[in-house]
Amino acid sequence: MGVLLSSSAQDTKMMGSDIEAKTSIHFKYAQLLDTTVETIKNTALYQFIENWWKTNYQYGGATKEGIDCSSFSGILMSNVFGKQLPRSSQEQYLVTAHTDKEKLQEGDLVFFHTRRRKGVSHVGVYLMNGFFVHASTQEGVIISNLNETYYHKRFLSGGKLTL
Repeated sequence: MGVLLSSSAQDTKMMGSDIEAKTSIHFKYAQLLDTTVETIKNTALYQFIENWWKTNYQYGGATKEGIDCSSFSGILMSNVFGKQLPRSSQEQYLVTAHTDKEKLQEGDLVFFHTRRRKGVSHVGVYLMNGFFVHASTQEGVIISNLNETYYHKRFLSGGKLTL
C-alpha cells in the first residue's frame, strides 16, 4: 500500500525527481544565464553551445578550426531548430521579422552594428534573461548579455525567423 502525500509533498517529490533528471549541462547553463535549472529545457541547444564553446573566431570561417558570427548562428539554427539561414549577418537580418529586446524569445536572432559603416555587422542567438550566444571576435564562441555596455550601445534589433 502506497503512502498518500499531501499536495505540497507531491509537488516537492515531483520537483526533486525533475531536478534529478537534469544533467551537468542544465546546471552549468542555469548558472551562466542566472536562472533556475528547470528553465533550461532545450538540451540540444545547450549541448550545441557546449560543443562549440570557445571555438576561435575566424572571419569567413565555418568550422571548429575557426568560425565567424553569421556562420555560427546559421549552423546553430540548422542543427538545433532545423532552420536554414543565409550566410551573412545582413542577409540574416533581412529574413527576420524585427522585434524589440523585451519581446525576444529563445532562438531569436539578435543583430548589432559594430563597425563604422552602416548596417548589420554582427549576429547572435538569443537565449534568455538578456543573454545570447555568438562568435565574438575577441573570445570566440561565448555567451554575452545585451545589457553589457558594448552590446547595449550597438544593439539594432531582435529578429524572429520568417523562413
